[in-house]
Amino acid sequence: MSTQNTRTQSSAGVALWDEGHHGHDVISTRTFGFWLYMLSDAMIFATLFAAYAVLASHTAGGPAAQDIVHPWYAFGETVLVFSSVLAFGFSVTALKAASRGGVIGWMAVALLLGAGFLGMEIHEFAGLAMQGIVPARSAFLSSYWVLVLTHGLHMAFGLIWMLVMMYQVARYGFSTDVVARLLSLKYFWFFQAVMWVCVFTVIYLHGAI
Repeated sequence: MSTQNTRTQSSAGVALWDEGHHGHDVISTRTFGFWLYMLSDAMIFATLFAAYAVLASHTAGGPAAQDIVHPWYAFGETVLVFSSVLAFGFSVTALKAASRGGVIGWMAVALLLGAGFLGMEIHEFAGLAMQGIVPARSAFLSSYWVLVLTHGLHMAFGLIWMLVMMYQVARYGFSTDVVARLLSLKYFWFFQAVMWVCVFTVIYLHGAI
Protein backbone atom coordinates (compact mmCIF):
# COMPACT_ATOMS: atom_id res chain seq x y z
CA MET A 1 0.00 0.00 0.00
CA SER A 2 2.85 2.37 0.87
CA THR A 3 4.53 1.70 -2.49
CA GLN A 4 1.27 2.30 -4.34
CA ASN A 5 0.75 5.61 -2.52
CA THR A 6 4.27 6.71 -3.37
CA ARG A 7 3.74 5.93 -7.05
CA THR A 8 0.44 7.78 -7.02
CA GLN A 9 2.07 10.80 -5.37
CA SER A 10 4.94 10.75 -7.88
CA SER A 11 2.59 10.50 -10.86
CA ALA A 12 0.46 13.31 -9.51
CA GLY A 13 3.50 15.51 -9.01
CA VAL A 14 4.77 14.90 -12.53
CA ALA A 15 1.31 15.51 -13.95
CA LEU A 16 1.29 18.89 -12.21
CA TRP A 17 4.77 19.57 -13.60
CA ASP A 18 3.60 18.95 -17.15
CA GLU A 19 0.42 20.89 -16.64
CA GLY A 20 2.38 23.91 -15.45
CA HIS A 21 3.60 24.51 -19.01
CA HIS A 22 0.08 24.77 -20.43
CA GLY A 23 -1.97 26.74 -17.92
CA HIS A 24 -2.11 28.69 -14.71
CA ASP A 25 -2.18 25.70 -12.37
CA VAL A 26 -0.97 25.59 -8.79
CA ILE A 27 2.70 25.19 -9.64
CA SER A 28 2.82 27.86 -12.35
CA THR A 29 1.12 30.30 -9.97
CA ARG A 30 3.77 29.66 -7.34
CA THR A 31 6.65 29.98 -9.79
CA PHE A 32 5.30 33.32 -11.06
CA GLY A 33 6.38 34.95 -7.80
CA PHE A 34 9.81 33.43 -8.22
CA TRP A 35 10.05 34.92 -11.71
CA LEU A 36 9.45 38.35 -10.16
CA TYR A 37 12.35 37.70 -7.82
CA MET A 38 14.51 36.69 -10.78
CA LEU A 39 13.73 39.99 -12.50
CA SER A 40 14.78 41.92 -9.40
CA ASP A 41 17.95 39.85 -9.23
CA ALA A 42 18.67 40.61 -12.87
CA MET A 43 18.39 44.33 -12.09
CA ILE A 44 20.90 43.94 -9.26
CA PHE A 45 23.38 42.30 -11.62
CA ALA A 46 22.72 44.96 -14.26
CA THR A 47 23.58 47.63 -11.69
CA LEU A 48 26.79 45.84 -10.73
CA PHE A 49 27.82 45.47 -14.38
CA ALA A 50 27.14 49.18 -14.97
CA ALA A 51 29.23 50.11 -11.92
CA TYR A 52 32.05 47.89 -13.14
CA ALA A 53 31.96 49.48 -16.61
CA VAL A 54 32.28 52.94 -15.05
CA LEU A 55 34.98 52.03 -12.51
CA ALA A 56 37.08 49.61 -14.57
CA SER A 57 39.64 52.30 -15.42
CA HIS A 58 39.85 53.70 -11.89
CA THR A 59 42.82 51.65 -10.71
CA ALA A 60 44.42 54.31 -8.47
CA GLY A 61 47.85 53.18 -9.62
CA GLY A 62 47.12 49.60 -8.65
CA PRO A 63 46.66 46.52 -10.84
CA ALA A 64 44.28 46.74 -13.79
CA ALA A 65 42.03 43.98 -15.10
CA GLN A 66 44.64 42.62 -17.51
CA ASP A 67 47.04 42.21 -14.61
CA ILE A 68 44.83 39.93 -12.54
CA VAL A 69 42.33 38.12 -14.77
CA HIS A 70 43.16 34.71 -16.25
CA PRO A 71 40.75 33.82 -19.09
CA TRP A 72 41.83 30.18 -19.35
CA TYR A 73 41.34 29.64 -15.65
CA ALA A 74 37.90 31.25 -15.93
CA PHE A 75 37.19 29.05 -18.95
CA GLY A 76 37.70 26.03 -16.70
CA GLU A 77 35.12 27.52 -14.34
CA THR A 78 32.79 28.02 -17.30
CA VAL A 79 33.06 24.35 -18.24
CA LEU A 80 32.11 23.39 -14.69
CA VAL A 81 29.12 25.75 -14.63
CA PHE A 82 27.66 24.47 -17.88
CA SER A 83 28.37 20.86 -17.00
CA SER A 84 26.44 21.46 -13.78
CA VAL A 85 23.54 22.97 -15.74
CA LEU A 86 23.56 19.97 -18.07
CA ALA A 87 23.46 17.57 -15.12
CA PHE A 88 20.58 19.52 -13.62
CA GLY A 89 18.78 19.26 -16.96
CA PHE A 90 19.06 15.47 -16.73
CA SER A 91 17.63 15.76 -13.22
CA VAL A 92 14.59 17.57 -14.63
CA THR A 93 14.23 14.82 -17.24
CA ALA A 94 14.23 12.29 -14.41
CA LEU A 95 11.52 14.36 -12.72
CA LYS A 96 9.30 13.95 -15.77
CA ALA A 97 9.84 10.19 -15.52
CA ALA A 98 8.95 10.26 -11.79
CA SER A 99 12.35 8.78 -10.90
CA ARG A 100 13.43 9.77 -7.41
CA GLY A 101 16.82 8.11 -7.84
CA GLY A 102 17.38 9.89 -11.15
CA VAL A 103 16.47 13.29 -9.74
CA ILE A 104 18.67 12.87 -6.67
CA GLY A 105 21.56 11.28 -8.57
CA TRP A 106 21.80 13.89 -11.30
CA MET A 107 21.29 16.69 -8.81
CA ALA A 108 24.21 15.29 -6.81
CA VAL A 109 26.35 15.48 -9.97
CA ALA A 110 25.20 19.07 -10.57
CA LEU A 111 26.04 19.90 -6.96
CA LEU A 112 29.56 18.44 -7.18
CA LEU A 113 30.30 20.31 -10.41
CA GLY A 114 28.96 23.54 -8.92
CA ALA A 115 31.08 22.98 -5.83
CA GLY A 116 34.10 22.56 -8.11
CA PHE A 117 33.36 25.94 -9.67
CA LEU A 118 33.03 27.53 -6.24
CA GLY A 119 36.27 25.94 -5.12
CA MET A 120 38.11 27.41 -8.10
CA GLU A 121 36.66 30.84 -7.40
CA ILE A 122 37.63 30.71 -3.73
CA HIS A 123 41.16 29.69 -4.73
CA GLU A 124 41.35 32.57 -7.19
CA PHE A 125 40.25 35.24 -4.73
CA ALA A 126 42.27 33.84 -1.85
CA GLY A 127 45.32 34.22 -4.09
CA LEU A 128 44.42 37.84 -4.84
CA ALA A 129 43.93 38.60 -1.15
CA MET A 130 47.33 37.10 -0.29
CA GLN A 131 48.91 39.47 -2.83
CA GLY A 132 47.14 42.46 -1.29
CA ILE A 133 44.83 42.84 -4.29
CA VAL A 134 41.78 43.66 -2.19
CA PRO A 135 38.68 45.85 -2.70
CA ALA A 136 40.02 48.72 -0.59
CA ARG A 137 42.93 49.25 -2.98
CA SER A 138 40.97 50.86 -5.82
CA ALA A 139 37.50 51.51 -7.21
CA PHE A 140 38.17 48.99 -9.95
CA LEU A 141 39.01 46.24 -7.48
CA SER A 142 35.96 47.09 -5.39
CA SER A 143 33.65 46.68 -8.37
CA TYR A 144 35.50 43.56 -9.52
CA TRP A 145 35.29 41.80 -6.16
CA VAL A 146 31.66 42.74 -5.55
CA LEU A 147 30.46 41.66 -8.99
CA VAL A 148 32.24 38.31 -9.15
CA LEU A 149 31.60 37.37 -5.53
CA THR A 150 27.94 38.36 -5.72
CA HIS A 151 27.61 35.72 -8.42
CA GLY A 152 29.65 33.33 -6.27
CA LEU A 153 27.28 33.86 -3.33
CA HIS A 154 24.34 33.04 -5.59
CA MET A 155 26.09 29.84 -6.63
CA ALA A 156 26.72 28.91 -2.99
CA PHE A 157 23.06 29.49 -2.18
CA GLY A 158 22.09 27.29 -5.15
CA LEU A 159 24.27 24.46 -3.84
CA ILE A 160 22.63 24.66 -0.40
CA TRP A 161 19.24 24.67 -2.11
CA MET A 162 20.18 21.51 -4.02
CA LEU A 163 21.06 19.73 -0.78
CA VAL A 164 17.69 20.70 0.68
CA MET A 165 15.83 19.51 -2.42
CA MET A 166 17.67 16.19 -2.50
CA TYR A 167 16.49 15.60 1.05
CA GLN A 168 12.92 16.67 0.26
CA VAL A 169 12.68 14.46 -2.83
CA ALA A 170 13.96 11.49 -0.83
CA ARG A 171 11.61 12.21 2.08
CA TYR A 172 8.42 13.49 0.42
CA GLY A 173 8.62 12.39 -3.22
CA PHE A 174 7.08 14.57 -5.92
CA SER A 175 4.44 16.48 -4.00
CA THR A 176 3.14 19.77 -5.37
CA ASP A 177 5.40 21.78 -3.05
CA VAL A 178 8.50 19.76 -3.92
CA VAL A 179 7.92 19.98 -7.67
CA ALA A 180 7.33 23.74 -7.45
CA ARG A 181 10.59 24.17 -5.55
CA LEU A 182 12.48 22.01 -8.03
CA LEU A 183 11.25 24.16 -10.91
CA SER A 184 12.22 27.35 -9.10
CA LEU A 185 15.66 25.88 -8.46
CA LYS A 186 15.98 25.01 -12.14
CA TYR A 187 15.25 28.60 -13.16
CA PHE A 188 17.63 29.91 -10.52
CA TRP A 189 20.49 27.60 -11.54
CA PHE A 190 20.12 28.26 -15.24
CA PHE A 191 20.02 31.99 -14.52
CA GLN A 192 23.37 31.72 -12.72
CA ALA A 193 24.86 30.13 -15.84
CA VAL A 194 23.62 33.06 -17.93
CA MET A 195 25.07 35.55 -15.45
CA TRP A 196 28.39 33.72 -15.48
CA VAL A 197 28.57 34.05 -19.27
CA CYS A 198 28.20 37.82 -18.78
CA VAL A 199 30.87 37.84 -16.05
CA PHE A 200 33.23 35.73 -18.16
CA THR A 201 32.75 37.92 -21.23
CA VAL A 202 32.87 41.34 -19.58
CA ILE A 203 35.54 40.73 -16.94
CA TYR A 204 37.73 37.85 -18.08
CA LEU A 205 37.69 38.14 -21.86
CA HIS A 206 37.35 41.90 -22.28
CA GLY A 207 39.51 42.57 -19.24
CA ALA A 208 42.40 40.57 -20.66
CA ILE A 209 42.60 42.79 -23.75
